[in-house]
Amino acid sequence: MEHSKQIRILLLNEMEKLEKTLFRLEQGFELQFRLGPTLQGKSVTLYTNYPYPGEAFNREKFRSLAWENPTEREDDSDKYCKLYLQQSGSFQYYFLQGNEKSGGGYIVVDPILRVGADNHVLPLDCVTLQTFLAKCLGPFDEWESRLRVAKESGYNMIHFTPLQTLGLSRSCYSLADQLELNPDFSRPNKRYSWNDVGQLVEKLKEEWNMLCITDVVYNHTATNSKWIQEHPESAYNLVNSPHLKPAWVLDRALWHFSCDVADGKYREKGVPALIENDQHMNCIRKIMWEDIFPRIQLWEFFQVDVHKAVEQFRRLLTQENRRVAKSDPKEYLKIIQDPEYRRLGCAVDMNIALETFIPHDHGPAAIEECCNWFRKRLEELNSEKQHLTHCHQEQAVNCLLGNVLYERLAGHGPKLGPVTRKHPLVTRYFTFPFEEMAFSTEESMIHLPDKACFLMAHNGWVMGDDPLRNFAEPGSDVYLRRELICWGDSVKLRYGNKPEDCPYLWAHMKKYTEITAAYFQGVRLDNCHSTPLHVAEYMLDAARKLQPNLYVVAELFTGSEELDNIFVTRLGISSLIREAMSAYNSHEEGRLVYRYGGEPVGSFVQPCLRPLMPAIAHALFMDITHDNECPIVHRSAYDALPSTTIVSMACCASGSTRGYDELVPHQISVVAEERFYTKWNPGASPSITGDVNVQSGIIAARCAINRLHQELGAKGFIQVYVDQVDEDIVAVTRHSPSTHQSVVAVSRTAFRNPKTSFYSKEVPQMCIPGKIEEVVLEARTVERNTKPYKKDENSINGMPNMTVELKEHIQLHESKIVKQAGVATKGPNEYIQEIEFENLSPGSVIIFRVSLDPHAQVAVGILRSHLTQFSSHFKSGSLSVDNSNPILKIPFASIASKLTLAELNQVLYRCESEEQEDGGGCYEIPNWSSLKYAGLQGLMSVLAEIRPKNDLGHPFCENLRSGDWMIDYVSGRLISRSGNIAEVGKWLQAMFFYLKQIPRYLIPCYFDAILIGAYTTLLDVAWKQMSSFVQNGSTFVKHLSLGSIQMCGVGKCPCLPLLSPSLRDVPFRLNEITKEKEQCCVSLAAGLPHFSSGLFRCWGRDTFISFRGMLLVTGRYLEARNIILAFAGTLRHGLIPNLLGEGTYARYNCRDAVWWWLQCIQDYCKMVPNGLDILKCPVSRMYPTDDSAPLPAGTLDQPLFEVIQEAMQRHMQGIQFRERNAGPQIDRNMKDEGFSITAGVDEETGFVYGGNRFNCGTWMDKMGESDRARNRGIPATPRDGSAVEIVGMCKSAVRWLLELSKKNIFPYREVRVKRHGKDVTVSYDEWDRKIQNNFEKLFHVSEDPSDPNEKHPNLVHKRGIYKDSYGASSPWCDYQLRPNFAIAMVVAPELFTTEKAWKALEIAEEKLLGPLGMKTLDPDDMVYCGVYDNALDNDNYNLARGFNYHQGPEWLWPIGYFLRAKLYFSKLMGPETAAKTVFLVKNVLSRHYVHLERSPWKGLPELTNENGQYCPFSCETQAWSMAAVLETIYDL
Repeated sequence: MEHSKQIRILLLNEMEKLEKTLFRLEQGFELQFRLGPTLQGKSVTLYTNYPYPGEAFNREKFRSLAWENPTEREDDSDKYCKLYLQQSGSFQYYFLQGNEKSGGGYIVVDPILRVGADNHVLPLDCVTLQTFLAKCLGPFDEWESRLRVAKESGYNMIHFTPLQTLGLSRSCYSLADQLELNPDFSRPNKRYSWNDVGQLVEKLKEEWNMLCITDVVYNHTATNSKWIQEHPESAYNLVNSPHLKPAWVLDRALWHFSCDVADGKYREKGVPALIENDQHMNCIRKIMWEDIFPRIQLWEFFQVDVHKAVEQFRRLLTQENRRVAKSDPKEYLKIIQDPEYRRLGCAVDMNIALETFIPHDHGPAAIEECCNWFRKRLEELNSEKQHLTHCHQEQAVNCLLGNVLYERLAGHGPKLGPVTRKHPLVTRYFTFPFEEMAFSTEESMIHLPDKACFLMAHNGWVMGDDPLRNFAEPGSDVYLRRELICWGDSVKLRYGNKPEDCPYLWAHMKKYTEITAAYFQGVRLDNCHSTPLHVAEYMLDAARKLQPNLYVVAELFTGSEELDNIFVTRLGISSLIREAMSAYNSHEEGRLVYRYGGEPVGSFVQPCLRPLMPAIAHALFMDITHDNECPIVHRSAYDALPSTTIVSMACCASGSTRGYDELVPHQISVVAEERFYTKWNPGASPSITGDVNVQSGIIAARCAINRLHQELGAKGFIQVYVDQVDEDIVAVTRHSPSTHQSVVAVSRTAFRNPKTSFYSKEVPQMCIPGKIEEVVLEARTVERNTKPYKKDENSINGMPNMTVELKEHIQLHESKIVKQAGVATKGPNEYIQEIEFENLSPGSVIIFRVSLDPHAQVAVGILRSHLTQFSSHFKSGSLSVDNSNPILKIPFASIASKLTLAELNQVLYRCESEEQEDGGGCYEIPNWSSLKYAGLQGLMSVLAEIRPKNDLGHPFCENLRSGDWMIDYVSGRLISRSGNIAEVGKWLQAMFFYLKQIPRYLIPCYFDAILIGAYTTLLDVAWKQMSSFVQNGSTFVKHLSLGSIQMCGVGKCPCLPLLSPSLRDVPFRLNEITKEKEQCCVSLAAGLPHFSSGLFRCWGRDTFISFRGMLLVTGRYLEARNIILAFAGTLRHGLIPNLLGEGTYARYNCRDAVWWWLQCIQDYCKMVPNGLDILKCPVSRMYPTDDSAPLPAGTLDQPLFEVIQEAMQRHMQGIQFRERNAGPQIDRNMKDEGFSITAGVDEETGFVYGGNRFNCGTWMDKMGESDRARNRGIPATPRDGSAVEIVGMCKSAVRWLLELSKKNIFPYREVRVKRHGKDVTVSYDEWDRKIQNNFEKLFHVSEDPSDPNEKHPNLVHKRGIYKDSYGASSPWCDYQLRPNFAIAMVVAPELFTTEKAWKALEIAEEKLLGPLGMKTLDPDDMVYCGVYDNALDNDNYNLARGFNYHQGPEWLWPIGYFLRAKLYFSKLMGPETAAKTVFLVKNVLSRHYVHLERSPWKGLPELTNENGQYCPFSCETQAWSMAAVLETIYDL
């Protein structure tokens, strides 16, 4: 029924590139790749770099996956490749179509984290992380006492900033040596090593149940790193990056300017050392433009030396026998940048110059004139470069002043004070490891490689830059435009594109990564958005070799989820850091909780096998990161507790930074902070600044909240609801979908300081559904009587005068925050507790544990226990109870197994009009629409739409939550039907008894679970009663076969005439009114919803076109026999009726139904075991003569073979009659002549012919209805004469009867007719030969224009096709290209020459094949119109009132015959053609599969408008459409 293994399906679609889509999976999942509709039937090879089991991952090594086809059938709907995921990381896949790459993407598999001596799993959602600045931990032997604070505060993961030797700036992220442990951690007498760190990390993991991660910094190294001086090629220097020379020149000019300002040299010009106001800023701007830029002339780096270039040009012009190389005429003269960036070092292409500026003779004057033109153009080009440089300079000045403003003037900035050499005007962009010298001397160094290689670019970040672009590479002007927010202590590293580009750097950083991975369980990618992706990929691959379940966290400031996804998918990032500090109010903080994890409360249960949906990155949600400014400064100390609670209630990993819990009232700077963290001391008093304990800050509450966070993650509280109670109060609910227990945390935030801001005393009442079991904790931030905060010199101390009052695990009446709690009922089984607060002051939180009220809890437990028969998912939380309804003790599968397929039609389907016959109707959902079916499929179609999206706001769910109407409708409708159907209804009613006792918000989820269980069981019951082809078939085959159940049913009144009483195995039922037995044979509806009930349900033609697919292929042999015999009983005039009308109201106005009937008898005899027995079955003749009144069943019985012979004989004799009751009472549109019916067989050709131009006796039977367009009573497609498919079916019948007569199975060898008063016999052999000899001669439109068989060569407009008819009253109709010839090809392929047939099929494919159906007319035909609109009445003869029904719209059923014909003849054309055809067929069928899956009717339509567009006038599901597609797959 249900897999317990989690399987995800990823559909591959042509040209679908999903590199920016995140697909997250867990280890232990199976991933199946399946072909989407655009790829089915095509040769697709899928490659992945996910390794073979037990093999190491190699990013560059791809392998192809093998396709598996569980049904081993020819259709591709179930074909898949699979990966069983047992390794974490990022893996790539791509697929080829033939040899062309057609699409691809990445999957990310989460790591499994383990802690403790027993190595138990720590789920990602349980992570509670605390960041420590490593340098503030002090000597290594004191670490444990400082780290213990994290343990005692309930954290289970520690994040260390880098532990390596720091650079001169002492910034935690500027590393002098990536391989060496920071010597600060050692004592003079004791040196510590990485091994010691490793042992501590291991101890924390085993004894403290804590994991440790640390940063990796790949982007830069400290300027004083020894190795960078030895390997300057590892940095962006002026040798390997000469494009930075102009920026370097500007940077040095700014340095000299800064030194001069510091020395007071610019005081006269209005710039003192202490910059204090806008006037000083304006003077800086003035000096830049008037003094500095003119002096350094940056534009020269981009310009040509005009004089030199003109002289060179002059020499070339005057050169004897000079040859000009031809240049591209589209090329024009432009400046070619000097790769070395020397002043005036650029050039132009002299060939282009010589072709552009041509002297009119060789005289000196002409040459001079030419040189002048050239000079003028160069000056223009130089001027353009000067303008561009001017733009760069404008931006540079703006950035420079913005920087000065922030650093020296802004209130929130560092206020650096006077300009000095230590605090220059602006941070330097480049290193300068030489003595100070004059600016002009410095510039000469940029062209001396041994010096220039040490002039290196610093790293930094660029606001709003594209993270995928490296801002130091050529093509970026960030350094020149001063857009870099620069870290002057770090040099940017230059990796190149691969390890060979900078071998030392790659090797060094790989070693650094391996040290980290050897000792830590995870890494934080610092500055991830600026790390080149290929570098991070390479390094993480090395790390995962040592630590396969590496936990990778990163901060991304890309500004877009799509860009985030590129990093997450390529690097396999486990969690992205998200900051609560980015929320500007409590409302936004609540929204972030909802955004970063969990599903809505009351969500649907998703199946284990389901599509893989795009995800957002898993979050590590932090109340504060070590980069954030201090929340106490930005918000208030009172907000620490409520904001932490809100963050910890998120269904994802959570985290904080050391110092937050102790309420340190300033930012702990990663650069400047040199004090040590406090140590854990349980007995310390608040006044001791070097120690902390449970009473310090919010530590006590933090510990309880962290414990709760871990419990909620471990116990599967995956559903989240966030309620913004008022502007400061946020209530977050976490709910367990298996136990239905909830935890509700109510936090009153304090973004504003309560001492200085107004907060209302009135707190809104809160309603909590269910029964409050306990108060998990309540805590308030309070002041205590101690000395106020004073910054300590040695320890990072917090505010001693703030602490929390905390109570844990108390009852409601013990709460100090809750005033009173009343219980209100909302409906019979829903309890709501109304909470009134009295002390919910800003900075307080209260957390409730809530369960369903006991009655509802029992009901859920019983429901879950009965649902376990469908899925093991419901085991947890289930409750076995013996006193439930006895029917629930019977497994649903055994109740369902008693249903027949006809009963399943009533349980699963039946559209509005079918239900109305029984006095019912389909359920209507208010504010939405009616369900398509009254049976379960009607509900399942809607649920299938809303379940994957968890669309709990849908009107369907709203209706379920609002009342029991739909629930009662589902069971009541079935109970009213008695018998086995009522038993299903009673089982549902018994389940619904418990469903009605649970809270309304849970009803959609459990209603869905009950229906899914019942529905899938019923489908299995259906398929078990069908043929082995269906039982072993693909999903597509199985779903098509359900069309047979949709269409075959028994209404209140049987539609079929009664069968002979002497026939065995006829189904009976008791008539509810007369209480007498009556036959209840199923009849086949033509289509839903228009042809489903009453007189218009049953049509001879539709029944028998659908017959093979709907009844024989599906194995419904008894029903098939009964339908053949019932129609046989209505034979009259040698014809089978079209509109059956129970036989008594039958209309014998179609020429083809009898041939479809004969074809079906032939198919029955061939496909059904002992099928030939049907020929002897009794047929109760309703009309033994043409004019007899209808006789009751059993009055006159005949064996079927006699009825068959009569049909053949009557045709050979010739049929001519006028329809009974002719006139408007039976057809309000038909002209009088149309009621005259003729049919017969041509003596010469053996072809069946018939009809006239006023009636339409074939399936293309549209009669004109518009007076306005004057087409009323005129058939659009009379197809009189010999219609090609009827000739084919006649040939098939004659050939078959001939074969049977030779074997003495059919007692007649000929037909006897009267001709000119004499008895004449025509043998079946002779009839067969006549058709064979004449068919291709008269139907094929020869490629040879002078073919003597062609009666109307002037009407031919396509050669190589087969005519649609022969001998039509309007001869041009014969020559129209339509899809009907393919029917003849399938039933009588012997009539066709292979090559000619193939050519005709190719033309049909090119001209008629649409996405789902076949165009009914050649689009080149002048009356073609592909859009059918039956409501349109206008003056257009060809269109009005749907006159073009068969003149272009694309009908589905002919596509089946077209594809089957292609398959048959392709085999005769050779193996290569056959293989190509199989691909075509699969590809066309895949479109039907997609339509079938998406259709709420779960069917295929009658027709579409041109190019597959939806046609509102079509039946939504049509028997012959589904039958034709099913037959095609059967033939495959």
